[in-house]
Amino acid sequence: MMISTKGRYALRILSDLAQLSPGEYASVKDISDSQQISQKYLESITSVLLKANFVESRRGRTGGYRLTRPASEYTLLSVLKLTEGSISPVSCIDHEEVLCGRDEHCIAYPLWLKLDSILENYLGSVSVEDLVNGTL
Repeated sequence: MMISTKGRYALRILSDLAQLSPGEYASVKDISDSQQISQKYLESITSVLLKANFVESRRGRTGGYRLTRPASEYTLLSVLKLTEGSISPVSCIDHEEVLCGRDEHCIAYPLWLKLDSILENYLGSVSVEDLVNGTL
């Protein structure tokens, strides 16, 4: 499993927004400068976050982005599933139905299921607030 820059940057953007004062918005330029992410790439990521209601935006001189809810309510699992689509370690367990049909005979299948469960449980237990506070 390899988390893409999109997933990593989304976590950085949300962490940056989590540090704002209540009611404050961060401009694309401010986030871009702070996180060293190009404005164009940042806007493509914030577009995904906006559509999923992870952030809200406001236009104008004091506009920008902010979180729609407390940072403690954003799990790493929810962010990475949104940006990555899947966090499964192998594609054969990434679907409701086993696609290869070898699950009953595959010696590694239980390993992949357990690893997937561990990843989901851990990432589901860590919030953006935990990242910001360094309490991992």
